[in-house]
Amino acid sequence: MGEETLVAMPLAPHHHHHARLDALPHHVAPAPQTPLPHQAPPPEPTGAGDNNKEENEERDRGVAEPPPPARVARPETTPTPPPVLPAPAAGEEVYYARRMLQGAVLRPPPHLPQPEAPPGLARALSAPAPHGHAEHDEAEEAGEKQRPAVDRSASANSTAAVVDVASIGRFLRDRRAVLSSAITRRISSLKESSPPPSPSDTYGVQEIHLPNVKVTVRLKDAIAADAAAEDDIALDDDPGYSFSGGHIKGRVSFFSRSGCRDCAAVRAFFRSSGLPYVEINLDVFPEREAELASRAGGAARVPQIFLNEKLLGGLVVLNSLRNSGEFERRVRDLAGRRCPDSAPRVPVYGFDDEAAAAEQAEDAMVGVVRVLRHRMPIQDRFVRVKLVKNCFSGADMVDAIVNHLECGRDKAVEIGKELARKHFIHHVFRENDFEDGSQNLYRFLEHDPAVPKYYNFRGSTNDGEPKPAAAVGHRMTKIMLAILEAYASDDRRHLDYSRIAASEEFRRYANLVQELQRADMTALPAEERLPFFLNLHNAMAIHAVIRVGQPGAVDRRPFFSDFQYIVGGHPYSLAAIRNGILRANRRQPYTLAKPFGSNDRRLELAQRRANPLVHFALCDATRSSPIVRFYTTQGVEPELRHAAREFFLHGGVEIDLESRTVHLTRIVKCNDFGQDRDILRWVLNYLDPTKAGLLTHLLNDGGPINISYMNYDWSLNV
Repeated sequence: MGEETLVAMPLAPHHHHHARLDALPHHVAPAPQTPLPHQAPPPEPTGAGDNNKEENEERDRGVAEPPPPARVARPETTPTPPPVLPAPAAGEEVYYARRMLQGAVLRPPPHLPQPEAPPGLARALSAPAPHGHAEHDEAEEAGEKQRPAVDRSASANSTAAVVDVASIGRFLRDRRAVLSSAITRRISSLKESSPPPSPSDTYGVQEIHLPNVKVTVRLKDAIAADAAAEDDIALDDDPGYSFSGGHIKGRVSFFSRSGCRDCAAVRAFFRSSGLPYVEINLDVFPEREAELASRAGGAARVPQIFLNEKLLGGLVVLNSLRNSGEFERRVRDLAGRRCPDSAPRVPVYGFDDEAAAAEQAEDAMVGVVRVLRHRMPIQDRFVRVKLVKNCFSGADMVDAIVNHLECGRDKAVEIGKELARKHFIHHVFRENDFEDGSQNLYRFLEHDPAVPKYYNFRGSTNDGEPKPAAAVGHRMTKIMLAILEAYASDDRRHLDYSRIAASEEFRRYANLVQELQRADMTALPAEERLPFFLNLHNAMAIHAVIRVGQPGAVDRRPFFSDFQYIVGGHPYSLAAIRNGILRANRRQPYTLAKPFGSNDRRLELAQRRANPLVHFALCDATRSSPIVRFYTTQGVEPELRHAAREFFLHGGVEIDLESRTVHLTRIVKCNDFGQDRDILRWVLNYLDPTKAGLLTHLLNDGGPINISYMNYDWSLNV
């Protein structure tokens, strides 16, 4: 007879919730045992209805009752026995089978090593109970609602474990405390350390604090109340009044011109007293001259000062009122009265001079040029082992002019020469004006490959009738003087380049220098060429700092060579003006080639001889260079000598009599000044009496003289 054994076999997943265990045989039923302290007492036996009700409750909780064990007949043949293991207690294998069918995580039997629970998880409620397991199961089902932890897994196929809710709560509380502390520290760092304002200061004011930003909002009612209170204040009785500008409702304005000494004196007085003012420079805003004539008379000279709409007068009247105390009283009256609309208006920045725009007429040849720009076969050509871009031949232009104007070929050649003379076109190698033929290549000015380097060129050429170069240079000097008076220190050694770049004066200067593109430089008188190019160099240096940055101590090419203007159809850099024009086409130190070749048309404008004084007139925007100046046509030579004396007076030379050493600026270290003793004799003419006496003693006593050149400071003169 074969033996019968109960084997626990799970059913299919979709059907196991309809199965139930049959009653266990009496020979495997566990003995009754007293329930453990934490377990509930076993429930009383119930009928079938109670069993169905209990089954439904378990199904509602998400865990089905395991199916009953199947009876399998074992053959009489005894199989090979498995390895002998410690036998479990009676009824344990049925207990484990039942718990496994319920999806519980089973621990090993007590006689085997037990795994440790991971941190944050409670002991599994499905731990085996070798003794009294039936009671444990029943107590577990009966006291399910009394357990503090979750006893069901999220998935029937996943590992079932009970999460320690208390540990999770502590973790969340700790994270919340850390987050709150971090937010508190961040908010505290944004608060200002200044003391809280007084209630009178915060009336009608709301402040919003953001990182690196403080926004203050004043209510409209508070602003109106403050305005009414200011109107009621009697400023004549205020002993602590000063020209700080904080309480002045009126407007102080004056008309001026660049380079005017009286205007500079008025400007200096207003700045020293802290009195806010509006300056109307007639050289920058020439359209305001008619207004000044109507307000002060046609013969009035600048400066003319206005307090609101009332004319005060010039510098003489200002000094007289200051000495008598009347000026202060009038300003007190002005401070309590708002400026009427009839007062001189503040200059409107961003608008060009309408009168100047009306005077700008188009060139007579513009009509022909516009047609040729569309009809010419412009292409790249290979000539003289070079690739020449954006060019056309002289024959192509002659054919286009003949077809457009229906004229003879000789007439077309004359028109081509006129276009070249007005710098609408130029030879690709700048060898001739214009000639007929397929071998002569030309290009339009705007098609030059070097256009990106021309900083007075904005996309297209200036098609207006070219103005005389002398007139453009004169106006350019006036505007640059106005810039220095407004944005430079009193000694002109430091410039505020950021304010210059944002100013209306600089905007008008940038528009003005575009008129130099096609100016006829050969018509400029010889005596005016030196001051013209001196001023152009210093203005370009300021423009170069704003556009490309300061000159570097090592790589100075972007500043001195790559930054260029197109003037009279030819490119000019700072180095070309300094060495090619002002130094009579001499080599730059440490170079082999001259700036201009023998066939260069710019040689016509170069100085006939090198004047060493020009080195003290050229500012390259560094601290060791001479201060920025602009020169007049009539007095350029005396102004150059004055510039040299002032340069040597402020540290250009130092004499050490004991060591017989003369410390000189590196500016004189070039062949324009001669050899060592020749340099010292030249410098002697521009020294103050004390240094001149010391240097004369060294030159005449026959002893050796050591010359030491100072280091050059390339930092920006900002």
